[in-house]
Amino acid sequence: MESCAKLNNYAILSFIVHLAYGIISQAVSFLLILEEDINSGALYMLRKLLFASTICAMPAAVLAQEQPAEEAQAAPESLLPPTPTTDAMTADEPVAVEPEIVEEVRPLWSAEAATQLLGKINDIGADGLKPADYQPAKLKAALDSGDAAQIDAEATRAFTWLAEDIRDGRTPQKSRIQWFVVDPDAQAMPTAGLLAKVLDGGDVNAILKSLEPTHDDYAALRKQLAATPAASVTKRRLITANMDRWRWLQRDLGKDYLFTNVPEYMVQYVINDTQIATFRTIVGKPGRNATPQLTEMVRGVIYNPTWTVPQSIVKGEGLGARVLGNPAWAKSKGYTATKGANGYVSVVQKSGPGNALGYMKLDMPNRHAIFLHDTPSRRLFRNANRALSHGCIRTENAADLAMAIAYVQGDVPTARSNRIMKSRKYTNVPVKRKLPVYITYFTMASDVNGKMKSFRDIYGRDKAVFNSFAKPRKRQPASVASK
Repeated sequence: MESCAKLNNYAILSFIVHLAYGIISQAVSFLLILEEDINSGALYMLRKLLFASTICAMPAAVLAQEQPAEEAQAAPESLLPPTPTTDAMTADEPVAVEPEIVEEVRPLWSAEAATQLLGKINDIGADGLKPADYQPAKLKAALDSGDAAQIDAEATRAFTWLAEDIRDGRTPQKSRIQWFVVDPDAQAMPTAGLLAKVLDGGDVNAILKSLEPTHDDYAALRKQLAATPAASVTKRRLITANMDRWRWLQRDLGKDYLFTNVPEYMVQYVINDTQIATFRTIVGKPGRNATPQLTEMVRGVIYNPTWTVPQSIVKGEGLGARVLGNPAWAKSKGYTATKGANGYVSVVQKSGPGNALGYMKLDMPNRHAIFLHDTPSRRLFRNANRALSHGCIRTENAADLAMAIAYVQGDVPTARSNRIMKSRKYTNVPVKRKLPVYITYFTMASDVNGKMKSFRDIYGRDKAVFNSFAKPRKRQPASVASK
């Protein structure tokens, strides 16, 4: 009876260890999801080695459970369960037979899902991406071979690359010049989670579709691409570059937001997915004053702001020396200067009609010190070329925008905003409901009237995107551009 019990324990432990092997094997496969050059043979052999190691460990595991410590040390040669003898059994006692364990490596990818993925890759040109980037020939060869491990490896690689490009954009970060937008989609929809959905029987096309930008402009550009002949290389290149720019943003912009496309010189105020107002803008001059691309959150509306002058103007343009050297002129312009013991000069302009920020600015803190604001130089909004500022975005009829935001996002009546503004006193009116600001750069997009147009590449940022598409795909993490 004791021998039979040992064998039964052995069978149970064998089953448990075999089950653990299956779990470990699947875990290893998932650890390899993000490897670009996964070797299917290596993956298969790794599973085999894991299985073999668990089998070898079984007798020792059983013995450790059954034997006292001193017996295990005294008789190391007795590593296998004792063979039951006929004297120790009766006719009514069944003979325990060790179950035969057959290795069964369950494929991660079904042939059906991998075939669906191959079809999506071959059709991805409709979305402005290149099928060749995802090496469909390798996936097809794996499917033709019928080798489960090879299908797993190639389908996982191809799906990972394609999902990342649809979600985050194909353009490498270094080619996204002054694009400092943080895209949260990679954290919200991680690749491993997407792959798990596919392996759990999810529809490949539907899962990849769920990664596409939801903004109407992305769909409009897709239609433009479909309607543009293959011979129109320049136009198709422009369309695909701007489709990719939409992928650089978060997939869903939200229901309420401010959206400005720098080359269009316009800003839109969107409430509940509806554009309720538009305003002309003046943006940064080309070169060192070019307006960067950001996504920031409005915290409040500042009426009658003061202006702490950037050092690029204080020192770079000599304003500090002028203010210190000509007190009468500085007073007439509302400037005061402070010079520290180390020679550092700071300049602040007081609130008033002559203030460079006008009667309002949006409180949207960021390390680039870029924000939307009013201006006393309102005649410049009549210019066709409005790349004239030091980087911030001057906004026409800014008081109207300020009062609208204060009312819609902060529940501040328009009459109260008027009184605050006329007081000439610095006042920060906080908002209660979040309002993101998207400062973007599209050279082909729908204008504020909904018409698809091309815009002048005022900062020359298209070239880097074009060049990146002309080169083989490079895997890169979704992060903020550093250039």
